[in-house]
Amino acid sequence: MPEQTATGTKQFTITRIFDAPRDLVWQAWTTEADAAEWWHPRGIEIKPGSVAVDVRVGGRYAYTMVNPADGQEYPTVGVYREVAPPEKLVFTWGSPGDRDEDAPVITVELRELPDDRTEMRFHLVGTEGQPGDDNVYDGWDSAFDILAEQLAAGTA
Repeated sequence: MPEQTATGTKQFTITRIFDAPRDLVWQAWTTEADAAEWWHPRGIEIKPGSVAVDVRVGGRYAYTMVNPADGQEYPTVGVYREVAPPEKLVFTWGSPGDRDEDAPVITVELRELPDDRTEMRFHLVGTEGQPGDDNVYDGWDSAFDILAEQLAAGTA
């Protein structure tokens, strides 16, 4: 469900349990090769060679999604604000040319669970989303489906 802070800021949270150790889920978020496999919803692809990550406070990341149906490109960039391996990432999420201080902010928290499973809490502040919106929420939710498949197959 969409949430709003007391100041009316748009936000949403997605929580997932992955059948993989926390270190592997962290790696999927922080390495270029792994990110290139799942940083996109179904039906969209990552432009080859477009993923770059510099996972440190003040470091930047970038990638470009491509809709193969029409060739439309969706470049995405951001800056890491907090990096606490293997527990927490905080970063901005926007388009080239956006001011980092105005961009939505994503917090990813990873918690170890028994039996080598990981709970991921994904929280995005600055953009509205809800299940079934066929937009940002559903896009991230679809990407997490792909991540779960990659982790299960041992390819992330």
